[in-house]
Amino acid sequence: MPRQVDHADRRRRIADAVCELADERGLEGVTLRDVAARAEVSMGAVQRCFRTKEEMLVFALAHIGERIGARVRARLVRSPAQSAGTALGHAATEVALLREEHRAEARVWLAFVAQAAVSEVLARTVQANYAALQESFARLIEEACADTAGACADTGGATRAGADTGGAAPLDPRREARALLALADGLTTHVLIGHLTPREAGDVLHTHLARLLSQ
Repeated sequence: MPRQVDHADRRRRIADAVCELADERGLEGVTLRDVAARAEVSMGAVQRCFRTKEEMLVFALAHIGERIGARVRARLVRSPAQSAGTALGHAATEVALLREEHRAEARVWLAFVAQAAVSEVLARTVQANYAALQESFARLIEEACADTAGACADTGGATRAGADTGGAAPLDPRREARALLALADGLTTHVLIGHLTPREAGDVLHTHLARLLSQ
């Protein structure tokens, strides 16, 4: 009796192979033949899973984005003792990929982002990942404002009911979420090229968060 093929598992194995090769050689060094060899499947199996190399790359990009997103979601499962501000700090740290065990993942993610600059289909996947993370950040910033009785703006720019701004402009959670995501993403690059150490990058990130949450 022929063995049942788990196509979902095979696609994940192929995506992992793409990421390993991209880490070693960059995306330009990823070929269907090498992916098949690394995933220990035939060329035909790769082509049955993905019609084109671009389709394979899009799936691999979504795969690594989901891994990062899953870690962020895990950090957002808050205990009663964990504030929204603490959860925001954990989530931003995960997105910045500062820890040594995430260095290969950071290299692969940036390789995909660079390729997305010239590939509309990859760009759409990156944009979707960023949009989901930005939404999570905005929600936590709004919750943190409520926790500290700070002044927040709603999506229309109006001040949250009951907040006393003292004449200062209200904090806009969506705008601040965009800034925080851009900062975390930029710190990934600075650490990878050696401009900042992970500790220095962490200090930059947490200083920004402290200022943000004290407004």
